[in-house]
Amino acid sequence: MKLDNPALGGKTIYGAAVGILMLDTRFPRIPGDMGNAQTWPFPVLYKVVRGASPDQVVRHGAEGLAQVFMDAARELVADGADGITTNCGFLALFQDQLAACVGVPVASSSLMQIPLVYQTLTPGKRVSVLTISAATLTQAHLKAAGAPLDTPVGGTDSGREFTRAILDNEPQLDVALARADMLDAGRDLMTAHPETGAVVLECTNMVPYAADLRQVLGVPVYSIYSFVNWFQAGLMPRIFESRLTDPRFF
Repeated sequence: MKLDNPALGGKTIYGAAVGILMLDTRFPRIPGDMGNAQTWPFPVLYKVVRGASPDQVVRHGAEGLAQVFMDAARELVADGADGITTNCGFLALFQDQLAACVGVPVASSSLMQIPLVYQTLTPGKRVSVLTISAATLTQAHLKAAGAPLDTPVGGTDSGREFTRAILDNEPQLDVALARADMLDAGRDLMTAHPETGAVVLECTNMVPYAADLRQVLGVPVYSIYSFVNWFQAGLMPRIFESRLTDPRFF
């Protein structure tokens, strides 16, 4: 029997358009962190990439991990994801490989926002990056994200808590100290680069502190949260009821 309005299958999970590739971690993921499911105003799918530690991805260039990330991305798509992102800005290195292998849109890194943010700024202003590891964020990462190679970069490397706790994958996090590290690094970045008109947060664990940075630095602050909300808006546009009921549209 032919159905007038058949429900179409092909997936295992429905209603969650964004699939997130997660590093293999144990550090706390507080509200706002990409790995805390309550951060998102919409459902997401998670896939942990076993063996992909923060240290390996951030300090050692994710060497040898491309294939496992591609395999995990394929699994997310098979489960139902309509788009793929990751929970580390350093994975911009895998943007092209992931996009080529999954057949759905890929937004691998918050750094990919940099070219767009530039279009919003007053002439003479620059987009600067705040990262968890300025020592290992290279021009290769910026190039992979489509960002200018001379993008100003500041980091929390010299802080007391944030970088150490995250990259060493510690089971506890002093949130107050982590916030202080973020604000100190932000102030240092603005002092070194007063031409900064906006800041992009590389690290997905920095989202909980974005509002504090915005208030202290006085410039817009973009993060993986802003990026994935934009990404989701294209994968699953909001349905406006008036559009469906107004006879003028039929």
